[in-house]
Amino acid sequence: MTTGAPPPIRPSRTRRSGPLRFLPLGIAAWLVLEIWLLTVVAGATSGFVVLLLLVGGLVLGSAVIKRAGRRAFRKLSEAVQQQQSGVAPEPEAAGGGGALTMLGGLLIILPGLISDALGLILLIPPVQKALGRYAERTFERKVREVREASPGGLGDAFQQARMHRPDGKVVQGEVTRDEPSPRGPRPDDPQLPR
Repeated sequence: MTTGAPPPIRPSRTRRSGPLRFLPLGIAAWLVLEIWLLTVVAGATSGFVVLLLLVGGLVLGSAVIKRAGRRAFRKLSEAVQQQQSGVAPEPEAAGGGGALTMLGGLLIILPGLISDALGLILLIPPVQKALGRYAERTFERKVREVREASPGGLGDAFQQARMHRPDGKVVQGEVTRDEPSPRGPRPDDPQLPR
């Protein structure tokens, strides 16, 4: 039995771009490399040394994240107090690095020597500044590309939905189209005054 309703439309699967297609494979390779490196270190020294490295990474990473979180909360509190007192908040220095510091702490917490090394590199201030500038430029470029690619965004749709009068007033309205009935006019249909 059919209801006359159209069949449901299934969303098409989006294709991943080149680098994202290989992301799961890259994560798996990274995990295998981390495990292999831990076994090499355990074979060269002992399992106890590997355990101490992992526990030390957990403690150090937790301390880094806690410190970065406190610093971010303190800056937020200061900005709110300045804004409430009527003083314009000071613009933050370039490359504040709060997010990169937290990412570095997270990488140190993760078990593995490669992630520990990457986390320690992210804690170096010149590296944080360089990565912060690179991320900011990349973000601005992507936003510009999206803006140029779709000039008719949501803001344009709202602007087009309004009618502007010469005196500057905005009159919101709706356009309706009167089309003749396919059956023709009938004597009992309402008529507009002429």
